[in-house]
Amino acid sequence: MNCVEYGKQNQDVLIFLHGGGLSWWNYREEAELLGQDYHVVLPILDGHAGSDRPFTGIEDNASEIIEYVDQNFGGQMLMMGGLSLGAQILLEILSKRGDICRHALVESAAVLPARLTHAMIAKAVGSSYGLIKNRAFAKLQFRSLHIKASLFEDYYRDTCLLKKSDMIAFLEANTSYELKDSIRGCRAKVQVFAGKKEKREIIKSARAIKEALPDCKVNFLDGLRHGEFSLNKAEKYAEQVRRMLS
Repeated sequence: MNCVEYGKQNQDVLIFLHGGGLSWWNYREEAELLGQDYHVVLPILDGHAGSDRPFTGIEDNASEIIEYVDQNFGGQMLMMGGLSLGAQILLEILSKRGDICRHALVESAAVLPARLTHAMIAKAVGSSYGLIKNRAFAKLQFRSLHIKASLFEDYYRDTCLLKKSDMIAFLEANTSYELKDSIRGCRAKVQVFAGKKEKREIIKSARAIKEALPDCKVNFLDGLRHGEFSLNKAEKYAEQVRRMLS
């Protein structure tokens, strides 16, 4: 598994898992801020630009990250965070190893399968994949994601490197993921974040996570859409992390 690291001289380890179709730069600004005091690790999820293997499933990627933590950090760390697909992988990690971290920040995670969307992915990607290297098309897609303009070049570069098979695989996994019953054994202090402008499925998923983990805290953020907390509000995100760890 390939990673980008900040603050390697620091002892306490934080891991952040980027969203689907993005890469480690999802958390670059947070890592620059938090790397002053923490060792921040930004894994590149399977099937994404810069990764070392194709995407074969949320469960497989979760197992790889657990193995990485075991080999490099003695099986435990201070905190894990994740956005969207990365948040689903984080929840899967917590389902498999409930004590792997002391704190967890789950952002914009879908845990209720979207069967209709799932059924349409292969056809939709198949018809549009040829356009991903078209800069004008990429700008339209980028604007629809409401990501701040300064991240466009990172987005465009890495989108151009995505294989069609990987794109279909992680989108299908993202739309079919369901929270495991074993998450109830999680011992981390979990906080869930979702923007108030998110799709209904994300809001419902946040409440489903709360139902499975009664002690977790759910935060609905005013004025924010999917992923905007970590992608567009790095200083506030880093501040929230510090509050959780204080």
